[in-house]
Amino acid sequence: MKRAAIIVLDGLGIGEAPDTAAYGDAGSDTLGNALRAAGGLPLPQLERLGLGCCRPLTGIACPAKPVAAHGVALPASQGKDSTTGHWEICGILLERPFRTYPDGFPEDLLAEFSRRTGHGILGNKAASGTAIIAELGKVHQGTGQWIVYTSADSVFQVAAHEDTIALDELYAACRIAREMLVREHAVSRVIARPFTGRPGDYRRTPNRKDFSIAPVGTTLLDCLATAGVPRVGIGKVDDLFAGRNIASEHTPTNRDAYRLIERALDEVATGFIFVNVIEFDQTWGHRNDVVGFQEGLQELDAWLPRLLGRLRANDLVILTADHGNDPTTPSTDHSREAVPVLVVGPRVAAQPLGVRRTFADMGATVAEYFGVPPLAAGTSFLREIWV
Repeated sequence: MKRAAIIVLDGLGIGEAPDTAAYGDAGSDTLGNALRAAGGLPLPQLERLGLGCCRPLTGIACPAKPVAAHGVALPASQGKDSTTGHWEICGILLERPFRTYPDGFPEDLLAEFSRRTGHGILGNKAASGTAIIAELGKVHQGTGQWIVYTSADSVFQVAAHEDTIALDELYAACRIAREMLVREHAVSRVIARPFTGRPGDYRRTPNRKDFSIAPVGTTLLDCLATAGVPRVGIGKVDDLFAGRNIASEHTPTNRDAYRLIERALDEVATGFIFVNVIEFDQTWGHRNDVVGFQEGLQELDAWLPRLLGRLRANDLVILTADHGNDPTTPSTDHSREAVPVLVVGPRVAAQPLGVRRTFADMGATVAEYFGVPPLAAGTSFLREIWV
């Protein structure tokens, strides 16, 4: 009976990659800067695992005998968004980043979107989601027009008040946008951004839904499905793979994700558990909430014994990230960063993994663990750590 999990701590980068500056992210170091801003944090469980052995971190030592195999992985795909990062983990490397629209979307494309959905358009610019809702929410409620915006990432975001446009209609509009945004206009994700409240007090709700472009190659999930290995999703992983060979229960908070991980480890006899833990990115990174980010690290640290206490003899669990989102920098967008790699399990030797050349090494390791064919990218490190 084999069980493996990859837990992606969304946005929890661990410092610069060789090409960080080329992405305009020089100085970004999500974990490092968040810890430096606090003068160090008490994170005894992460320290015990070996997080401080991955890269030097303020206040976190590298213990003489860490519990986890430990290292970092560098991004090999072009791009720095969640879809790109998760696809790379699962064996797909992108030679070109998804298209972005820093000056807004073409007018003819929006005119067609408006015609097909029956609502006009507000916004059409790169903006913070909370800021543009505060700016245009009242007009949206008065006119029924969509609030359409983007960011530094490859996203087409559609915001609507839940009392003005029903969720089902918002989701249907995003499916239309997903159909339209292909070929030369292909974006990584179309995102439904529902909100509630009143002018001056608008709040985004947990009913966000992502509509990702379908993976362009064979993923770890595809290989596991072909081999009959059960797959359990937690968080938005199904959206990031356009629902292909993964179903998932979404989680608005990290705490919800941790609870579902516990349930999966209590109930799943064999299979692969794929998790996206969302708030380091969505709640704290994108809002430059340094204090919230630091509290999230402490919440993660306090939860780790509940994870480790549920591991069975042959379990393999990888804790990692998909990109950075440094809450201490002026930017509120993702950052091009290396990611930590911590691997735990009763049979895992706490070996240094060094600097892995691609996130895909993690997916390749899980593929070898389950005995499925090698992925198109990545080098397994299973034989380095499995005893």
